Amino acid sequence: MIPYGRQDISDEDIAAVVAVLKSDFLTQGPAVPAFEAAVAARVGAAHAVAVNSATSALHVACMALGLGPGDWLWTVPTTFVASANCGLYCGASVDFVDIDPVTWTMCPKALASKLDQAKVEGRLPKVIVPVHLCGQSADMAEIARLARAYGVRVIEDASHSIGADHEGRPVGDCRYSDICVFSFHPVKIITTAEGGLATTQDPVLARKMELARSHGITRDPAEMTQAPDGPWYYQQVSLGYNYRMTEMQAALGLSQMSRLDAFVARRRTLAARYNRLLGNLPLVRPSPPADVASAWHLYVVRVPADRHRTVFDTLRADGIGVNLHYIPVHTQPHYQSMGFRPGQFPQAEAYYAEAISIPLYAGLSDADQDRVVAALERALT
Repeated sequence: MIPYGRQDISDEDIAAVVAVLKSDFLTQGPAVPAFEAAVAARVGAAHAVAVNSATSALHVACMALGLGPGDWLWTVPTTFVASANCGLYCGASVDFVDIDPVTWTMCPKALASKLDQAKVEGRLPKVIVPVHLCGQSADMAEIARLARAYGVRVIEDASHSIGADHEGRPVGDCRYSDICVFSFHPVKIITTAEGGLATTQDPVLARKMELARSHGITRDPAEMTQAPDGPWYYQQVSLGYNYRMTEMQAALGLSQMSRLDAFVARRRTLAARYNRLLGNLPLVRPSPPADVASAWHLYVVRVPADRHRTVFDTLRADGIGVNLHYIPVHTQPHYQSMGFRPGQFPQAEAYYAEAISIPLYAGLSDADQDRVVAALERALT
């Protein structure tokens, strides 16, 4: 079976983790700050806050922006449930903006229409979460313009997109957002096994996220309500969680960062090769806009809806580990219990009826890619 994605672990990665295991710190040591600094430098952000998952990063980002009961968070239906759940964690209400039929990311026209209507109804969102699907940035310039016009804060869910560029600059520099979130799950572009990270240019937001990831506890006398009782003293100054990243995870991530550019370059080569090899098949290939350089976390094709299940099952039976990213969040039972119904976001639902994620990862060989293409051709003809 050729998987749709997989990690690439080198001897250097293993040595980095072993070195931490032999050190004095398994948590709250020097590796996490070093990893944060490496990511911040790579994407051009002033601050980076590493946590134990991208889900946690989304949560602390929402907390930092003050999202709470009575507020709204909007995201897209075509995403993993965490992009919406982070709003629920804060007690906010959640709604969705349909995707663009070509880019498959948040549709600026749909967002503009929804914001205009929400203003009339007095229920503008406090936060919107555009998702950079498959490694491709959403149209952040237009989304940011709309957000500024309506006084809305922006969190980029770039879980798929470390190493991607938009308008010639790295995703994660937050020029169009308050906070940007990355994921380092094993099938992502680089991995820390489990892990996530939030970048921002705002020192106040960064500090709020740092407190939220570690119980809301500080040892900084400047943040305390009284002078410390002694060198042992700490205070909980806000509500937080135990979302810390371990030293082992950070060491793995720091080692992986040294190969990020190579990983992305290989993914781009493979994506270009897919574009060429699949050109004559009856399917829709991904087509990022000219100002977007995707990191190609996923390569998704869209096949005729009436053959979707047959093609998917045929590929699996042929040893091709295809998958589907994603089931529209508003069709999940938990969200239907809130009143969402199929038919509300037709572009996301049309995507779901046709999308198949085919294998793409840095270690995929040309020969295995040829096998994927041949299997797909058989399944479609």
